[in-house]
Amino acid sequence: MEYKLTDFLPTTKKELELRGWDDVDIVLFSGDAYVDHPSFGAAVIGRTLEAQGFRVAIVPQPDWHGDFRDFKKFGRPRLFFGIAPGCMDSMVNKYTAARRLRSEDAYSPDGRHDMRPEYPTIVYSKILKQLYPDVPVVLGGIEASLRRVSHYDYWQDCLRPCILCDATADLIIYGMGEKPITELAKRMTDGESISSIRDIPQTVYLANDIVPSHEDIILHSHEDCLRDKRAQAENIRHVEEQSNMMHAHRILQPLRHAEPSTNRIAGTTVVVNPPYPPMTTAELDASYDLPYTRLPHPKYKGKRIPAFEMIRHSVNIHRGCFGGCAFCTISAHQGKFIVCRSKESILKEVKQVSQMPDFKGYISDLGAPSANMYGMHGRNMKACEKCKRPSCIHPQICPNLDTNHSKLLEIYRAVDAMPGIKKSFIGSGVRYDLLLHRGKDEAANRAAEEYTRELICKHVSGRLKVAPEHTSDRVLMLMRKPSFKQFEQFKQIFDRINREQNLRQQIIPYFISSHPGCHEEDMAELAVLTKKLDFQLEQVQDFTPTPLTIATEMWYTGYDPYTLEPVFSAKSPREKQAQRQYFFWYKPEERRNIEQSLRRIGRPDLIAKLFGGYPSTPPSYEHHRTNTRTEESNPKKRGRNRRHK
Repeated sequence: MEYKLTDFLPTTKKELELRGWDDVDIVLFSGDAYVDHPSFGAAVIGRTLEAQGFRVAIVPQPDWHGDFRDFKKFGRPRLFFGIAPGCMDSMVNKYTAARRLRSEDAYSPDGRHDMRPEYPTIVYSKILKQLYPDVPVVLGGIEASLRRVSHYDYWQDCLRPCILCDATADLIIYGMGEKPITELAKRMTDGESISSIRDIPQTVYLANDIVPSHEDIILHSHEDCLRDKRAQAENIRHVEEQSNMMHAHRILQPLRHAEPSTNRIAGTTVVVNPPYPPMTTAELDASYDLPYTRLPHPKYKGKRIPAFEMIRHSVNIHRGCFGGCAFCTISAHQGKFIVCRSKESILKEVKQVSQMPDFKGYISDLGAPSANMYGMHGRNMKACEKCKRPSCIHPQICPNLDTNHSKLLEIYRAVDAMPGIKKSFIGSGVRYDLLLHRGKDEAANRAAEEYTRELICKHVSGRLKVAPEHTSDRVLMLMRKPSFKQFEQFKQIFDRINREQNLRQQIIPYFISSHPGCHEEDMAELAVLTKKLDFQLEQVQDFTPTPLTIATEMWYTGYDPYTLEPVFSAKSPREKQAQRQYFFWYKPEERRNIEQSLRRIGRPDLIAKLFGGYPSTPPSYEHHRTNTRTEESNPKKRGRNRRHK
């Protein structure tokens, strides 16, 4: 299908004129290239507002140097400026865990890494307030969401307050923003000023001399957290719990320490309104059924946008993830409750993909934040409404969770039966603990077995990605991941089915080094265990502290936020490299350092287990390495520290 320029949101004055517009209601500034696709947040917000009758323009990757002409091209909007800094946290996108500049920005044309500043939320908002001091500025996206209260910033190596203190903006919309941005725009259209709008769910603002209610949760002040890391650890538990409750409470965080008062918090306070209840299927369908072209804007013709290339033939089937992994940002952004698209909406999008001129019959990923949570929810929803657990499957799978995979199988089969579809692959991470779980519901047990076989036989593109993350049960407990024994059990099933079906497929495990709680000895044992399983690891990642995750706050504070027990973390470059080297024990250049390290930590017994009978210059092992890409060259892998939309 051929698209006209007016099929996209306008990005220039000329495109406004093509639509016959003299002005706009809202101007969105995006740190990403403009891809009109439901996986790109700025496009979703723009299309959502457009569907409500608002005139919306978008400025992708404005030039923040010089005369700021990109910030002035549309002039003063009728309602507000919106800032959507990008699908990934800008600093994760820009730098590796070792704080080295990445060679490529996956969300920029031709992968250019100079198209966005550090912290675009702050940079863009300051420029807009300088140019238009009386026009409201609304922050959204992953960067602002994960900086809505005091948070540790790995790149500045310090505790930062709510990003509103640095960005000089008026309001934050956190999480998935369709509902709050729509309500805000409608109320401002009706004449309300942004300074008077204080009750929209999923928003954050600064207030002075606030009077708390008896239901509010009052966090330790930012000033107290600077003095006492334990206070920061206590805060982050409340933030995570309220982010994952169906009926959450308002959160208040004073910026300054104040003496207790019976009816008032003096000074400036960060106010975090509770999130909206989970969207309905109809509401989610409406978001995905908007008239996206699913393509980059024509201005990028002839240029490659790496993140788009990865998802151009994929379809997202639900939102949310109840895994609650400690290093993941989903709980702070999308929440744990699964919201599914209808089969009709999914099939409609698959049909769109199948009509793309470069489509060869293969859906690259029929997935979501986690591949196999579609259709899953609590059997007794009243129990879910009172639940504070950040994970429905850790430390054990909740007995109230319906883990039946039948609805997901229906989706797979309906997609594969469509004209033009040769095969649909599952590129998202599969939770094998859900596949191995056996409860009292025999129908769910049978569906799990059926799903496992069908997944392996029909939906693996040569390699199936799973994320054991580590082999130490102690570290896995802090990560909120299942025991490594479950991975071994799943691998046995995977290998058996491959033999039975005469398939030559690989299982690709993801691992993290230097996660809080992980010691060098744990990594040495990881190397031994994965060697026994005939893995030579390449799909690996050094832990990167990203704002507002439980793991990051453990790393910074030295405490487990839920137990307040001390937790060790490898922090110096030497400590982190000492752990990372064990991933690559099979490389001849690493052998000497590893042997020295094993003697230093008192584990010389592992030398023989790793290197006994192993040639000092091994032959090529490309045929059974798990992958040849690392975290630093793979944007989808980097995304495991953010789980964005």
